[in-house]
Amino acid sequence: MASNKLRRAVAGGDDELKVDMSPMIDMVFLLLIFFIVASTVIVVKQDPKVEPPVARSSKKAADGKGRIVINIRKDGTYRAEISSVEFADAEAITDYVKKKKDEEEAKGLVPVIHVRGDKGVSFKYVRTVIRASAAAGVDNVVFSVYGFEKKK
Repeated sequence: MASNKLRRAVAGGDDELKVDMSPMIDMVFLLLIFFIVASTVIVVKQDPKVEPPVARSSKKAADGKGRIVINIRKDGTYRAEISSVEFADAEAITDYVKKKKDEEEAKGLVPVIHVRGDKGVSFKYVRTVIRASAAAGVDNVVFSVYGFEKKK
């Protein structure tokens, strides 16, 4: 009797085994949505009036977190990442960097000065930003350059 049941169980399956893929597809979409929502996009607003110099040996930054952007225009004026904020002197830059440094450190990030100087700017203006940043306690400076000639 047991052998008849065993024979029927083994021989009786003409049905093909099918795997339901819908739960797997649902899981893939859920993971995709999770990673899109969990990721952070770092956007550096660029002053359109600042055209950085070209450096053939430049490297793209691996991490853009913690950046404090200071733009230096051709005429020697200093502006923050938001172009409406203009600095009158080195002391104003120091105060701005201190404020931004505290914000970045509160997020758990290491503050970095990101200097976007125009290619026609004198080094004395860049030095002013570096010294003002050092006075504010930020000694890590990154310079923005193009890795290739920008087409107009």
